[in-house]
Amino acid sequence: MVTRRVIRAPGGAAGELGATHLGDARTRFLVWAPYAEHLEVIFAAGTPVGMNPAGDGYYELTLDDTPPGTRYRYRLHRGGQDPVDRNDPASRWQPDGLEGPSAVDDPSFGWTDSGWRHRHLHEQVLYEVHVGVFTAAGTFDAVIDHLDELATLGVTTVELMPVWQFPGGRNWGYDGVLPFAVQHSYGGPAGLRRLVDAAHARGLGVVLDVVYNHFGPEGNHLPEFGPYLTERYGTPWGPAVNFDGAGSDGVRRFVVENAVRWVRDFHVDGLRLDAVHAIFDASAVHILEAIATAVHAEADRTGRRVQVIAETDQRDPRLLRPPQLGGYGLDGQWLDDVHHAAHVALSGERRGYYVDFDGLPDLAGALRDRYVMAGRYSRHRGHTVGRSARDVAYQRFIVCTQNHDQVGNRVLGDRQAARHGLEELKLSAATLLLLPFTPMLFMGQEYGELAPFPYFVSHTDPDLVEAVRQGRRREFAFFSGQGEPFDPQDPATFEVARLDRSRRHRGDHAVLYALYAELLRIRRDVAPIAAPEAWDAVPFVHGPATVSFVRELAGDDGAESVLVVLHAAATSATVPLPAPHAWQPVIDTAASAWGGPGGGHLNDDGGRFTVQPRSAVLLRRFGSGRDPSGDRRPSGLDGSSVTGTRVSAPDEEGS
Repeated sequence: MVTRRVIRAPGGAAGELGATHLGDARTRFLVWAPYAEHLEVIFAAGTPVGMNPAGDGYYELTLDDTPPGTRYRYRLHRGGQDPVDRNDPASRWQPDGLEGPSAVDDPSFGWTDSGWRHRHLHEQVLYEVHVGVFTAAGTFDAVIDHLDELATLGVTTVELMPVWQFPGGRNWGYDGVLPFAVQHSYGGPAGLRRLVDAAHARGLGVVLDVVYNHFGPEGNHLPEFGPYLTERYGTPWGPAVNFDGAGSDGVRRFVVENAVRWVRDFHVDGLRLDAVHAIFDASAVHILEAIATAVHAEADRTGRRVQVIAETDQRDPRLLRPPQLGGYGLDGQWLDDVHHAAHVALSGERRGYYVDFDGLPDLAGALRDRYVMAGRYSRHRGHTVGRSARDVAYQRFIVCTQNHDQVGNRVLGDRQAARHGLEELKLSAATLLLLPFTPMLFMGQEYGELAPFPYFVSHTDPDLVEAVRQGRRREFAFFSGQGEPFDPQDPATFEVARLDRSRRHRGDHAVLYALYAELLRIRRDVAPIAAPEAWDAVPFVHGPATVSFVRELAGDDGAESVLVVLHAAATSATVPLPAPHAWQPVIDTAASAWGGPGGGHLNDDGGRFTVQPRSAVLLRRFGSGRDPSGDRRPSGLDGSSVTGTRVSAPDEEGS
């Protein structure tokens, strides 16, 4: 039996939640458990040790002989009920999985990123990764092996799907139960630290997907500790998180402290907040504002740049506006409208929420108002949704043409490459990378990955497994007739989602991969589409399948303009070009160098351009102050090198 010396600490709930290693072999335990009449810490060996009430439902205790790796649980004593042993709600490490005990994490790590500073949003290209299927090993360390390749491609930021501790070893991550702990099968907290440090060494940022709208169902014992959940609001996953009811101060602290922990202890460069439309809070200071304020304060304290980005379907710019203007002060938000418009253009599919979209012409609305659904009636929802966000800069909206939701929530989890040919995939790539929003790729789309990405879990409760199966079938009601969905619980469903990155070296996959690299290079170095300042693109709709937009650039040696034409029809089209007619093509996805039938061409005096079927073209025009034969003039449409200098910019507001 190990005898531990209790080190009494003064009352109060100061300090960090969970087990904080203080050096040597000392650890301080702090937990919020207002439903407990008495609380003890129990270890694998030794008698339980009573904890000290610290006020407001908190219990604390500092112990000797508890080095990193020490396993422990809390024993809750509640009136009229038998004591129960539970993991720490703020457990930082579950080395034996969700069902094993909590463990003291060792925060010491040999960080090498002291000179690292994350990029502004207008400079970023995000890349969404599910750690479990991105590689054969399914670990953080295995992801490190591919960081150089991503950096060479032009990716700037790796976005990890949730890594909170979840049941078993197969899960999308949105069923996380212990939000402070890092999934043991991925490599635990030490593995995540190694990945972030390695990414920074290669010039890559890391954004972490976090889930504050619900907690997973299996192994969730938070309601035994305190009022973490409320029945006052409902979500698709059950009761809502209690952010504004009785006892919510403790819940708000739990969530805000969790957000700060990722920045402080793991050096992540941003947080992606899942489905904030399912977060309900009538407080004077909304929990989203509280999270953003705390995260930005931690970033300022350490001289870093950290961005807070929300996923939402509300099309509401208040998320991005500063608190002094009634907003929540977030840095960015996901914009699904671009995906939906592009999907309809490529597939013609109009079921479910796609009924509200008309294809590429909708992008004109997005360029004007940032949202397609900006005060527009939704046939899918049966009411008007959204409002204009024209005052918000483009780069604060993260767009995609594929992501985990838009692939995984299809009946078959099928990717674009499984449904479309090379010309459509190239058009999709250009749509994503030549718009002025901040782009995000879904792992593997850069070479046309064919592996599906269906929803998968590894629950142990048979009733819960069946409920998940039935729930997925209900979600697919809008897309009936597309086939039999995968069984989320079947291990084969997880395995079928694993990437085959060797495809990028073969056939059309290699062509697509090279095109993504070239588009990213052009976006970055040759014709900078994004910008730090707020500006408005000038969009033109040329028909039901064709849209273009112009961006005017001002330089020291004269004005420069960029024109992007996107065309989704199966036949060619001729579009007028804005005067004066001095446009020169930079890249055409239909060019033979990109496996196409041959690029389009300028007509007559250069006032019109004939664009090939299902293709995209970027053209550039220099003002009178620049010699068009100068070193920044593109060399043509054959995919050969186009040189240029990068446009520098001051810090952008909100990032």
